Amino acid sequence: MVLRNIVKIDEDKCNGCGQCVEACAEGAIKLINGKAKLISETYCDGLGACIGHCPQDAITVEKRECNEFDEKEVKKHLESEKKPWPQQHAEGFVCPGMAARQFGKKDSASGDVTSQLAHWPVQLKLVSVNAPFLKDADLLLTADCVPFAMGDFHSRLLKGHSVIIGCPKLDDVSFYTEKLTQILNSNDFKSLSVVHMEVPCCFGLTRIVQQAIANSGKALSFEDITISLDGKIKKTEIIETV
Repeated sequence: MVLRNIVKIDEDKCNGCGQCVEACAEGAIKLINGKAKLISETYCDGLGACIGHCPQDAITVEKRECNEFDEKEVKKHLESEKKPWPQQHAEGFVCPGMAARQFGKKDSASGDVTSQLAHWPVQLKLVSVNAPFLKDADLLLTADCVPFAMGDFHSRLLKGHSVIIGCPKLDDVSFYTEKLTQILNSNDFKSLSVVHMEVPCCFGLTRIVQQAIANSGKALSFEDITISLDGKIKKTEIIETV
């Protein structure tokens, strides 16, 4: 036994999303009965690469007496799980699909269909609360059907904005509200715009944002944009919050 850093998981906060499982290069975390659990101290290097992928802030690193990290045992474990041994273990591992990236500024001439997406990821479940592209951003929160319905979405709405997408009907509304509250508490925005379809369920995105703003305690207003089923801007209004 040695005194060292090791991951600690708060099962009360864990919602079983599994993002930490994917982010752990050593296979030290598994979902058991719907909760993330550290299956072996010897598999955990204590670097905490999984922390930034937990949307519930359920993972921390603590220093305590525990078994030493054993690379040989990790390699055997990964081979038994048929997972690759990370080539640069000391730097930790980030699932490529969740790794934050920012792209260069894009200028498009009239009629150009160049993508105006300036960062990755975009899904609310995957975006880190402290993602660099959220700092002092013009934030566009959009229902995920909008870009499919609206042909000029990139040039008309997305250009110059950081974007987060989600579905207020099919996804967990309580999770969305809590995650947005955390994002609002951790960042200041130049502007906030919410875009949704005209169907009733999609207006839930507006209510989620209103509740998140109320939870954050900030006095924010935002532009609420309704898109018709044929992809036109049907209504735009400024919603004030106290």
